[in-house]
Amino acid sequence: MGWILLTNDDGIDSPALRPFARALRDLGEVRVVVPDRERSWVGKAITRYQDIEVTQIDDDGFSAWTTSGYPADSAQIGIHGLFDEPPELVVSGINLGYNHGAAFLMSSGTVGAATEGWISGIPAIAVSTGTMTDWHEWRGMAMDIGSQPKWHSLSTVTTELVGELWKGGLTDRCDVVTINIPFEATTSTERRYTSVARVGYERLFERVSDDVFRHSYSGGMRTIDPLDGSDIEAAHDGAISITPLRMPEAVL
Repeated sequence: MGWILLTNDDGIDSPALRPFARALRDLGEVRVVVPDRERSWVGKAITRYQDIEVTQIDDDGFSAWTTSGYPADSAQIGIHGLFDEPPELVVSGINLGYNHGAAFLMSSGTVGAATEGWISGIPAIAVSTGTMTDWHEWRGMAMDIGSQPKWHSLSTVTTELVGELWKGGLTDRCDVVTINIPFEATTSTERRYTSVARVGYERLFERVSDDVFRHSYSGGMRTIDPLDGSDIEAAHDGAISITPLRMPEAVL
């Protein structure tokens, strides 16, 4: 019988992980392989020169494997290293924060882990959630234990969508599907098939001493092309964006 690999880039302590793993069981057996800590903004990095430690945990009925590596390491080990057979589907998420727009999609550990599924010939879906209000305020709320009912609700809505896209065959017609879903989404929230917005960013690091810089992204974007029909436009309108990706795709 086939199974689903669930991974993420927010690590084992993500408030989304347990609710989403439970909800995904409606689609089949779920096996969880995730980083042992947050690994955001690392794209599809792979560990080459260090050993990766894997630990199996069982916490109040929740079973998972954690790795000391990156999200793509976790996906690779989950696909090829831990089990006798590969999964039928790789799901990465639910990420805390939207991964929309080209600059952010390519930086995303969530999307990077899903891409590892495509590389291995397995249907793959990356899921991210967020808000268009103040990021730091929203993240504090989303991390609070009091937000667990919202995560359960979002996980149910997201699982329904993942099942429709997977069983409807979209994952077979592209390489990776990336979903950006509002944190307050319900089953009646508008869904849009979108393009990836062509946006960039400027400075990512601030100097904190003479020889030390620290990641300090402020949320600003550099718009390269109009946002019409894009994943970012959908987020601004409170809609769910569904973006089928084909990687890589040349323009010549």
